[in-house]
Amino acid sequence: MAPRCWRWWPWSAWPRTRPPPAGSTPSRSWAPLGLDGNAGRKACSRQQFSTQEQTPQICVVGSGPAGFYTAQHLLKHHAQAHVDIYEKQLVPFGLVRFGVAPDHPEVKNVIHTFTQTALSERCAFHGNVVVGRDVTVPELREAYHAVVLSYGAEDHRALEIPGEELPGVFSARAFVGWYNGLPENRELAPDLSCDTAVILGQGNVALDVARILLTPPEQLEKTDITEASLGTLRQSRVKTVWIVGRRGPLQVAFTIKELREMIQLPGTRPILDPADFLGLQDRMKEMPRPRKRLTELLLRTATEKPDGEEAARRAVAARAWGLRFFRSPQQVLPSPDRQRVAGIRLAVTRLEGVGETAWAVPTGDTEDLPCGLVLSSVGYKSRPIDPSVPFDPKLGVIPNTEGRVVDVPGLYCSGWVKRGPTGVIATTMTDSFFTSQTLLQDLKAGLLPSGPRPGSAAIKALLSSRGVQPISFSDWEKLDAKEVSRGQSAGKPREKLLDPQEMLRLLGR
Repeated sequence: MAPRCWRWWPWSAWPRTRPPPAGSTPSRSWAPLGLDGNAGRKACSRQQFSTQEQTPQICVVGSGPAGFYTAQHLLKHHAQAHVDIYEKQLVPFGLVRFGVAPDHPEVKNVIHTFTQTALSERCAFHGNVVVGRDVTVPELREAYHAVVLSYGAEDHRALEIPGEELPGVFSARAFVGWYNGLPENRELAPDLSCDTAVILGQGNVALDVARILLTPPEQLEKTDITEASLGTLRQSRVKTVWIVGRRGPLQVAFTIKELREMIQLPGTRPILDPADFLGLQDRMKEMPRPRKRLTELLLRTATEKPDGEEAARRAVAARAWGLRFFRSPQQVLPSPDRQRVAGIRLAVTRLEGVGETAWAVPTGDTEDLPCGLVLSSVGYKSRPIDPSVPFDPKLGVIPNTEGRVVDVPGLYCSGWVKRGPTGVIATTMTDSFFTSQTLLQDLKAGLLPSGPRPGSAAIKALLSSRGVQPISFSDWEKLDAKEVSRGQSAGKPREKLLDPQEMLRLLGR
């Protein structure tokens, strides 16, 4: 490995980037979000930074929603800050590109906002850089005034039951990555020749996966789903999808929008057991409004007979989906030759406690559910990124206080790696704004290094010495244009590039 000589370059040798124009005042202002302890202060109030921090160099690791929202807030509320975004993939946008379902294009519109951030002269995107391998967090901390870890939750929670390793068992995360074009999942090749699929978990991801499995392929043809996965879905024989949860209707994690989409999905009918909903009517009065509306919809679907057009639609539906409550996975059952999954053994559970915090305990009874595909959607989790960064393996987060990484000054975190894999994109936006607000408060208080830092100039030299070729945002724009061009012939918004080597060849690397 080449010597890291830049570590000892005097910071004074690095000119401050984009110095203030002649005649400008030496101080810079920013608009806080009322998080400094003065809850009543409006967001438009102004605070002044000293001349020492006119050009803070800030590094963000991860280019998903958390990374881009963090960068956006920093750039907006500090007029001289420069933000470098490092991303392990060759392309930006993280979960928006690789996680949002292809039939939800409206959710992906946030990419336009992220693009404007990336095009700022005070922001730079560096793809194809794996922090923790190509460059360490301590090396980033030496080059920047502050580092924000926003790399999300790129792993899944294992079931930890016998048979989990059988062919035909996948994580929902990998399945989503497969149909959304995540390079590492492009060769997943799920076998959809079975009649029944089981999804373990009752969150929005579980409903996304169920909907994609059951949606008529012709309705996906004009989305950005990959052509390879669409071809597999066209050949699918899956007719029934069971969505299984350990707890009951009052504890489901999906939202009403996703449930309504499932109920209205063309060519399908819902299967819900009215017995699972006994006694819920009286308990709905005390529920918060979102939970009450969701429960009302579940209750109506389970207990009321449809009429008119809806009854006719369900009568001819060739496919079905159902919610199975009070069931916990105990064992994946193999086929007689043990070459693939043939079913799943579920422990029957009951609840202790009340409301959304109730927990499931086994009753001692079990039931076997035949299936040829098992998708585990019991949660995402983050991975530790670098030995120098504290990590809580149980919670799957970086220990932090309001975004400040515990015992590591100048290091921050935002998004799922900060709080866990919960909430929607808007939740991550708010969370990321909080972290950037904390960073700016520390900058104003003089808690971050005051002298100039080299930023990306030092890191680029280091990466070059290690044979790493970062991808710029202009490089991404070339790949983006290629994807859009490929999609046009099929009437799609884009046909995603799946092979990193092909991407590099297209860029002349």
